[in-house]
Parts: sequence; structure tokens; C-alpha cells
Amino acid sequence: MGAGKSTLGRHLAQVLDRPFFDSDRVIEEKTGADIPWIFDMEGEEGFRRREQDVIDELTREPGIVLATGGGVVVTPENRAFLHERGCVVYLWTPVEVQLARTRNDKGRPLLQTADPKARLDALFAERDPLYRQVAHHVVSTASGNLKKVADDVLACLDSQPQG
Repeated sequence: MGAGKSTLGRHLAQVLDRPFFDSDRVIEEKTGADIPWIFDMEGEEGFRRREQDVIDELTREPGIVLATGGGVVVTPENRAFLHERGCVVYLWTPVEVQLARTRNDKGRPLLQTADPKARLDALFAERDPLYRQVAHHVVSTASGNLKKVADDVLACLDSQPQG
């Protein structure tokens, strides 16, 4: 959370002249409900089922830029779909930076807690190894400089074997 996946994804799609998809927005469009409402009504498990269907669908699309929700990697099937069907760039972001970027965002159900930093610490501990497992490249977003991060991602993509 707060890594800049959607912002960077939109920018990269424009630079690369490719279609952009944000898996959370696709879920919202398909359900007609926002993510916090889905969490309230179906819990995280219900949301993850919907997310898996969307990730399976989107990773079959050729030549797209895809931004996923931060918890996409907790589902083994998602990790396989992403790693096997695309080039995954893990946008590594320190917890302190995530906290600063998400501090006032009420649209993040997992952070609606008395201690968001403790929650982010726990999520980072759980998810960082999973992201590293699925990623083809790791790029830091700590600088907050969109152009620098985009250039770093583009350099990774340029180094990716074609095939």
C-alpha cells in the first residue's frame, strides 16, 4: 500500500503506449461496489476470491500494464498467474513511506485500525517475501520521484528477455 502502483502504472502505460488496468478498479466495475464495501459485506476472503478471478482474466491479456492491489500476493494462484504470464516489478516501499502516503486514505480497509503503522509492519512482514518470490525485478519507490522510478522500471523492462 502506498507504493504508487496505480500512479506509476498509468504513467508507464502512457509512455509504453499500452492499455492500463488497475485490478481493484476492475473489481469495482464488475461488482458495482467499492473495495471497502466489498470488505464490509464479504470480508477479506470474499474480496480475495473476486481478486483472483480478475487477476486470472487480466494476466491473460497481452501487452498491458497492470497495477494490482497490495495484497494480491497472498493468494498462491495470483502469484503463479502474475509470475508466469508477465513481467512483475515489485515496487518496494519502506513502511514509514507507506504510512505517510496512506495516512488520510479512508479507502483502505486494512488500515482502518487504531495503529496503522503496526498493521503496515505486519503486512510488510507477510508480503515482502511473497513479492520477492513473484517479482522479476525489485525497484524502490522511496524517493517519491515518479520519473526516476519510471526510468528504473523501464530499465528493468529493457533488460527483460523477449519471448
